[in-house]
Amino acid sequence: MEHGPVNLRLAVIMERKVLHNKWADHVWEACALQPEGPQSPAVAVVFADSGAATQWLFPPLDFTLYTDEADNYLLNVTAAAPRIFVMWRQDEDADPPVRPMQLSASYGEAARWMDSGEKVDGLPMPPEIRDWIEAFARRFQKAPEPRRQKRFARTGDGNTHYGGGGHGR
Repeated sequence: MEHGPVNLRLAVIMERKVLHNKWADHVWEACALQPEGPQSPAVAVVFADSGAATQWLFPPLDFTLYTDEADNYLLNVTAAAPRIFVMWRQDEDADPPVRPMQLSASYGEAARWMDSGEKVDGLPMPPEIRDWIEAFARRFQKAPEPRRQKRFARTGDGNTHYGGGGHGR
């Protein structure tokens, strides 16, 4: 995959919410993103704790754009609510027991992650990141393929059929 510059790194904030039901006592989800900065942690740290929810700030991840995903990026940034997708995994041996793994702005990539059983959350895309992604996507989007016009085909039985996929059997 050809890719654009890796000039953006984002830290993910994951939240552990306390639940009051008989099936689970808590749930995890990605809840926010922060640009990398001098205060970015090298390891996960508690960011906020209200008792009902605890937020953990994780070290920044690379946010890379790939040219072959340009059409999917464009679909995302032109949607009513553009998203950045966070793929994360549980890791019961770690503290906290979750870990953000990858970031993407591609609907296609997020769908592939979910189809393979990964946990994925979509977070609102900040306007300045949206503008950067849209410029990249418009630069690398593929021109629509011209549609071939269907023709009438004659089969061996003397009948005329629309299309060309059948053999008259």
